Amino acid sequence: MSTPVSLGIDLGTSELKAILMDLDGAVLAHAGVRLSVSRRHSGWSEQAPEDWWQACLQALEQLRAHAAFAQVACIGLSGQMHGAVLLGDDNRVLYPAILWDDSRAVAEAEQLGPGFADVTGSLPMAGLTAPKLLWLQRHEPEVFAAIDCVLSPKDYLRLRLTGERISEMSDAAGTLWLDVANRQWFTPMVRATGLAPAQMPRLVEGGAASAQLTASELGLSSQVVIAGGGGDNPVAAVGIGAINAGDGFITLGTSAAIVAITDHAAGNPASAVHSFCHALPDRWYTMGAMLAGASCLRWVTRLTGTADEQTLLDQVQVQLPIGHPVPLSTPLFLPYLAGERTPHNDPLLRGGFMNLGHDCTPAMLGYAVMEGVSFGLLDALRAVQSAGADVGACALVGGGARSEYWAQLLANILRREIFTLHGSELSACIGAAKLGFLAVGQGANLLQAGMPVKARYMPDAAQYEVLSARYHQFQGLLSAARSLHE
Repeated sequence: MSTPVSLGIDLGTSELKAILMDLDGAVLAHAGVRLSVSRRHSGWSEQAPEDWWQACLQALEQLRAHAAFAQVACIGLSGQMHGAVLLGDDNRVLYPAILWDDSRAVAEAEQLGPGFADVTGSLPMAGLTAPKLLWLQRHEPEVFAAIDCVLSPKDYLRLRLTGERISEMSDAAGTLWLDVANRQWFTPMVRATGLAPAQMPRLVEGGAASAQLTASELGLSSQVVIAGGGGDNPVAAVGIGAINAGDGFITLGTSAAIVAITDHAAGNPASAVHSFCHALPDRWYTMGAMLAGASCLRWVTRLTGTADEQTLLDQVQVQLPIGHPVPLSTPLFLPYLAGERTPHNDPLLRGGFMNLGHDCTPAMLGYAVMEGVSFGLLDALRAVQSAGADVGACALVGGGARSEYWAQLLANILRREIFTLHGSELSACIGAAKLGFLAVGQGANLLQAGMPVKARYMPDAAQYEVLSARYHQFQGLLSAARSLHE
């Protein structure tokens, strides 16, 4: 009998990735298809679910060239969280999917108020799913009246793969409709957004079998089992082996987050700290989330007309070597290009540079951006610690982990060991594939397996004084930034 292979699919905001993985945890092949975001109005962020499905088909077509594709026995799903996919009673998509970084529902989040935050694990925020439905009820009443079910993004892929409306605990926790501690839909919050429990999908755990494959165009057996899967951060945690209380990691992708695994629901809603369900049973995670992360570096690279991000990083290293404290006069950057979650919960907050002079160079702006995002993560770390979560050495994953300079800067600012991992750019795909194996009763040993360490970065005490002073300056700019929209 041939060795089973797991297909891990990760639906990101900017790219859909897929891998084939064997029972030894080896990645046999991987594929990726880029995705674009529609921003019809200021603060809006949308994608067409059909584009996700077409990207999925294209990625799997790339993988079909590999012999192992014929041995796929299971599929695991990972995806961007907090999106709202609105389905009619015939499973037709009624409206573009409203994404995690969409800020149209600010007033609706305020309307929901903090009353259920201890149950749902988070304060109502415009980026979470529930307030988006209140916005639709108010501004698109005909669409709202036709809604038969609301799905998270990766669960729409499951619908296309299996014909079933199913979600799992980690994505459900990100909707604001879940009783996070008890891992079940919380009817009072569902009703507060004008919906009924019948409009929620059925829930399973991330490593449970959710349904079998019915999509015939993939060239796979109808015996293939689809696991529950999970949201991108918890599934990436499974991928890197962060599954036990005390494990922690930083993700530095389009957005950024600091995540601490816990054995109980432990949030601090007042500081905009999330408590969400992990993709594994009896586990949760506490998270401080930033709405803009490595995307800030992409932005400043375009802004300065620099050829690419690596060129800008090289210029930063030449002008402001990582081994030397930066001059206090170096520009500062507020990283709020898309608003902010932890700890400010302000989707209208916007970013900016301060302390610019005629002598400013692209390298100085590049440094300021990396430092500003790192200071934002320090804010998030302090908020996570206020929830009682223990955060020690942290793995660094996501596109930003490719920069050794940024990894060292983070170690200096957070005053913690930071380590990078080989293969971490595929961590969500790998985690999804692990969950796939669990759904067919195999691969439990893979959960404990992390990823090989690529490099370790220890904090440089010689930089503490200057960075502390600059962090104090950074914090002082917040009130000015807030005053621009109050």
